[in-house]
Amino acid sequence: MPGRILIIDTVATNRIVLKVKMIAAQFVVDACSSKAEAIRIIAANKPDLILVNLSDATEDQHSLCHDLRRTPETAAIAIIAVGVADTSRARFAALDAGADDVLPHPVNDALLLASIRSLLRVRSTSQELFLRESTSRALGFEEQKNGFDGAAKVAVLTPNPAVENSLVAQLSAGLRSTINVLPPADLLKSEGEDAAHDLFVINAAEADSSHSWLFGLVSDLRSRAQTRLATQLVLVPKDKPEVAAMFLDLGADDVVPDTCDAAELTLRAKKLITRKRQHDKLRDTVRSGLNAAVTDPLTGLFNRRYVDSHLARLAEQSRKSGRELAVMMIDIDHFKTINDTYGHAAGDNVLVQISNRLRENLRAIDLVARMGGEEFLVAMPGASVKDARLTADRLRALVNTTPFALGDDQPAIKVTVSVGVAMSGQISAERGAMSKICNQADQALYAAKSAGRDQVAMSKSAA
Repeated sequence: MPGRILIIDTVATNRIVLKVKMIAAQFVVDACSSKAEAIRIIAANKPDLILVNLSDATEDQHSLCHDLRRTPETAAIAIIAVGVADTSRARFAALDAGADDVLPHPVNDALLLASIRSLLRVRSTSQELFLRESTSRALGFEEQKNGFDGAAKVAVLTPNPAVENSLVAQLSAGLRSTINVLPPADLLKSEGEDAAHDLFVINAAEADSSHSWLFGLVSDLRSRAQTRLATQLVLVPKDKPEVAAMFLDLGADDVVPDTCDAAELTLRAKKLITRKRQHDKLRDTVRSGLNAAVTDPLTGLFNRRYVDSHLARLAEQSRKSGRELAVMMIDIDHFKTINDTYGHAAGDNVLVQISNRLRENLRAIDLVARMGGEEFLVAMPGASVKDARLTADRLRALVNTTPFALGDDQPAIKVTVSVGVAMSGQISAERGAMSKICNQADQALYAAKSAGRDQVAMSKSAA
């Protein structure tokens, strides 16, 4: 499902140009000229991201940003301020009002799209963590107490520590924390607590095509288990927006012009640290009590207990957003034969491998669960009928195209699955609505089995 973007600009030409660009990038777009119109649109069709021009003095859009951030229902909407004067003071004012990023006029198209992609990735992660945390609370697990966070752990990564004195001094004063200065090679070799940080700051002010190691560093930090959850702030050349765009697409969380002052640098760093710690707390809440009670011990997938509660939240989210929810029932074909022929240990091995293939090939926000025996459930928020059909076919092919190794010198075997798919449509708020959709997916699964197995069947509701 494409993201929904709201454009707020008093100048009609600006709105039209931006709208055309966003539609060309496959986003769903609303546009308006005033704060009052924006509030009505947000209430009717809450956007994933807002592009707001803060330069027009006739409309107090800074107050709109403040209001959105203070309201729980809209606090998670990503905001990019455009049309801002290209000064550190103006960028600071926009960030302080609640904007997540600031792109001064004239806006570079590549940097704009990279910023949108970056913020939507973060929003998707935040949504998933909040949703799973709310399910954890609904299942009766106590919310973790918010203790004292302590000083942030921040590192400036540079091969030449002696040349970063000014940057380190600014960060140390603004964050009131000790700033580590580390050679990137030493950090990437570190493990455990030595590698774990809240924020990495990388000075790429001189970056160009000859500094490929800087681009590789950002990508490496994002891909490694020890550093992937840390946030990254990269200082970039002011006159090279294409370089800034590349850093965002490689995994940087924020890019800031090398002309920024200490106040802007500190504010951006504090925002990233706050976000990282919020995500850490949500992960801890889910991890601490939820895993043992609501996960299947064999596969590590969620179990039926979790599904019953979490599906209700996905359904409510679907009803409010007006976006459909796809539910799939997936069953291993002739699973009893596998157990009877090769033994239950081999059957368990197949269950684990199928679980891994499903989990690794779906989005973070999708729900994957083992419902018992050889049956699995997948729920995909914001999926169209076409999306659901293509995904179901892709998951079926992921199973049947690669044989399953059984171990103990046994031959690899071919395994197939059948898939039944149902769609929520305009889901009702009535009790038991999700049970009906799951039953429809079960009926579609039965149809796939009856038609010869190793295929996908759509329920009549999704046809």
